[in-house]
Amino acid sequence: MKKIGITGSLASGKTSASKFLSYKKGPLFSADVIVKNLYTKSSFKKLIKKKLNIKKTQNLKKTLKKKILIDKNYLKNLEIIIHPLVRKEMLKFAKKNVKKKFVFFEIPLLVENKLMKKFDVIFFIKSKKSSRLKRFIKKGGNKDLFQMLNNKQLNDKNKIKYCDHTVLNDKSLKALKKKLLNIFRKYE
Repeated sequence: MKKIGITGSLASGKTSASKFLSYKKGPLFSADVIVKNLYTKSSFKKLIKKKLNIKKTQNLKKTLKKKILIDKNYLKNLEIIIHPLVRKEMLKFAKKNVKKKFVFFEIPLLVENKLMKKFDVIFFIKSKKSSRLKRFIKKGGNKDLFQMLNNKQLNDKNKIKYCDHTVLNDKSLKALKKKLLNIFRKYE
């Protein structure tokens, strides 16, 4: 099994890149999907409310976003709860797919969490900050949250040092797909 990591800064196009790379080549693990699924579980919501001292709320994610913007420690404490759960799912996924030729992992904070040694090949998806901000807002985010989350991540120069391939996502999805598949051919 060859483990392929896909990472990049906030709203750089990691999800699209991951889908292009993994299509008909192997299963795809997405840390973002795991986190999204966690928020559908009542046990997880109870845990978050208890650990972060949040009173009853209709929309936990919306409440957390507000609190994170006011106090950055909320994000740190939230990550302390979420990251081990995501890693546990990542290990399960790898074990389940051990006989596959390629297994793909979309991990936004791969470098920040020092997970580089867990992968055979790492793709870094790079995009201009202005483009990333537009994508983030288009998906329902806001500029303040983008700035706060973006500042928490390592800058591109530091991340690129740990990656095998840097793919610039500055044009169309078709162009991104072509670049990725041209690079990936050498592993097939």
